[in-house]
Amino acid sequence: MSKVLHPTRDPTKMGLGKSIAVLTSGGDAQGMNAAVRATVRVGLYTGAKVYFVHEGYQGLVDGGENICSASWESVSMMLQLGGTVIGSARCKDFQTREGRMKAACNLVKLGITNLCVIGGDGSLTGANEFRTEWSGLLADLVRAGKISAEEAKKSSHLNIVGMVGSIDNDFCGTDMTIGTDSALHRIIEVVDAITTTAQSHQRTFILEVMGRHCGYLALVSALACGADWVFIPEMPPDEGWEDHLCRRLMDQRSRGSRLNVIIVAEGAISRDGKPITSDQIKKVCFPFELRCQICCLFFFLVAPRTLRPVCICALQGSRMGVEAVMALLEATPDTPACVVSLSGNQAVRLPLMECVQVTKDVTAAMAQGKFEDAIKLRGRSFENNWNTYKLLAHINPPDVKSNINVAVMNIGAPCAGMNAAVRSAVKMGIIQGHSMLAVHDGFDGLAHGQIEPITWTSVSGWTGIGGSMLGTKRTLPGKMMEEVSLNIAKYNIHALVIIGGFEAYVGGLELVQAREKYEEVCIPIVVIPATVSNNVPGSDFSIGADTALNTITSTCDRIKQSAAGTKRRVFIVETMGGYCGYLATMAGLAAGADAAYIFEEKFTIRDLEANVEHLLGKMKTTVKRGLILRNENCNSNYTTDFIFSLYSEEGKGVFDCRKNVLGHMQQGGTPTPFDRNFATKMGAKSVLWLTEKLKECYRHGRIFANTPDSACVLGMKKRALNFQPLADLKADTDFEHRIPKTQWWLKIRPIMKILAKYDIKLDTYEHANLEHVVNKTGSLKK
Repeated sequence: MSKVLHPTRDPTKMGLGKSIAVLTSGGDAQGMNAAVRATVRVGLYTGAKVYFVHEGYQGLVDGGENICSASWESVSMMLQLGGTVIGSARCKDFQTREGRMKAACNLVKLGITNLCVIGGDGSLTGANEFRTEWSGLLADLVRAGKISAEEAKKSSHLNIVGMVGSIDNDFCGTDMTIGTDSALHRIIEVVDAITTTAQSHQRTFILEVMGRHCGYLALVSALACGADWVFIPEMPPDEGWEDHLCRRLMDQRSRGSRLNVIIVAEGAISRDGKPITSDQIKKVCFPFELRCQICCLFFFLVAPRTLRPVCICALQGSRMGVEAVMALLEATPDTPACVVSLSGNQAVRLPLMECVQVTKDVTAAMAQGKFEDAIKLRGRSFENNWNTYKLLAHINPPDVKSNINVAVMNIGAPCAGMNAAVRSAVKMGIIQGHSMLAVHDGFDGLAHGQIEPITWTSVSGWTGIGGSMLGTKRTLPGKMMEEVSLNIAKYNIHALVIIGGFEAYVGGLELVQAREKYEEVCIPIVVIPATVSNNVPGSDFSIGADTALNTITSTCDRIKQSAAGTKRRVFIVETMGGYCGYLATMAGLAAGADAAYIFEEKFTIRDLEANVEHLLGKMKTTVKRGLILRNENCNSNYTTDFIFSLYSEEGKGVFDCRKNVLGHMQQGGTPTPFDRNFATKMGAKSVLWLTEKLKECYRHGRIFANTPDSACVLGMKKRALNFQPLADLKADTDFEHRIPKTQWWLKIRPIMKILAKYDIKLDTYEHANLEHVVNKTGSLKK
């Protein structure tokens, strides 16, 4: 990562004299419109001319009205729409040289030398081929008299940047492609809906999901719903899987489970390469009198594409669109065609053909039966998902116990995903041979002995339940440390998993500080961040924040539709988050807000005045509505009521105002697939870490842990899950306002302002340098 390459260069003039065209190709995916919108608006911000190419490559070949100028207003109200507003089409003409010559001629006549392609690997490969033969196409056009030599000279080089839009997430080099998370939401909604029926009637459901060549949707869906088995093309089951599957289902029923869920990717295969179908699985299960209902395949093939994008996809599209424009304008004739993507929370640029090659290598590895290589080639995220699934779904508890007791507790406000983390931690602990203990009602429960064993069966079905099944309170342990230490000794607790928000972090610190006085708390401790506020030091993301963001953005989308219908209306929306502006900022970017007021970025009455002036100007355009987000503790004087009154007064005769305080609905609801998946991996990883730490801390027949690295926060930092000592994080903590002093998302706030047409500089935005694809099998090196 680096700062803007030309810090002294005015970003609003980077595109002067240049033209950018944007097209969507292949299958549609939710979030494509967000990418188109960001590409258009940032392109215009830089001074470039921007063009839509309607109907994908077919429009590029046909030209005429299919290639038209884009304006700021022309991408309004498309952020929350599914599919692609500018259209997509399969194009055989572009596969021929004659067709590509027509496309090149159309671009040259308009002076377009920068092309942004949003699509799958086939679409992006076609774009690279187009770029590679560009000079030859121009030479042929000059000879044919279609363009002049002067026109050819002005358009001597074509820059290509791609963004991957594919709900299958089948393109290597990226953690998640545009549209994938939205598709997961649709699948999980159906899984949740049928679960009640399955439990009522003790049924087994076999669900077939999309994924002809990639099992990502099936794998993550299985993790997110706690499925009993998943079939994916990258890792076929071992020989004799039929008997193993039936034994597993019967074993689950014998433990008291009332339902079973099996998820199969449409491209699932056996070890000899033959398809494994849902009908085949049904026949395998039928002799055991397990009533199996096959969910309609048509639904899963189509429905994931049809609805609005969820928050992650809107954010992905917006951030990647900005990066795509920067990559195009910074490209030289020697710069290879690249793909922009997100890895963790960071934007990355990867050589297009390296990504395509690794994607092809996956197919080759599967064809050769090298399934372990196929898993690795899919990337770190896919591999981690697979390893977590294997640990939680395919390993039976050992016969020999470890004599270790691990306690799990929730601290602070409840949030969606807490229960998924508890379930994962409990199951992983049992797999390791530990006895797991549930602590009810946080540190209060630990102090008052509300502790009981928790079993494998008792946490079944917890992944999709919101809130906290264990109960949670904000009470800290400092004032009742004596009782806490006594119960740690009484219940023989050897390690502690604390799942919660800022109180969990502070409570963990208080336990560490108490080690000097209370030997009983000298045990390994891990804190898993779980809070809608996303304000725990040591982690870029917290469990529950994604669910809250989806609640906010879906509400804002409805509000925008209302404002669009009534015209000249501005909505003021208050979000949660305490003093942390994460929710307001990210929801503002995902929902297309005009401003988001937060505590971390101080504002004055003059800033409010400027925002009002901005909205007054906006009402003169065709976009006659406004959306303002306010973090609940952004300013004690400029309250939501004050801002509402100010806007109402200043907007008289031009626009009227409405306000909406979302309140605790942001903490409720069922967890999103991201939160379920993130919580599952965090819970499993925390117990594995504690298991190793317990071995290190075993001294003279007992556990004694008093080093800083024996009490850690498990958090996502940039691209990986890391354990950071609680004591080391104190220096980066603003305890008064309950936020980290350093917050990664602040650097992307300028994107929101630029997309809202504010006149600001982009020089605070960090963007990516070109990286290389890491191929774990050794054919490519970083």
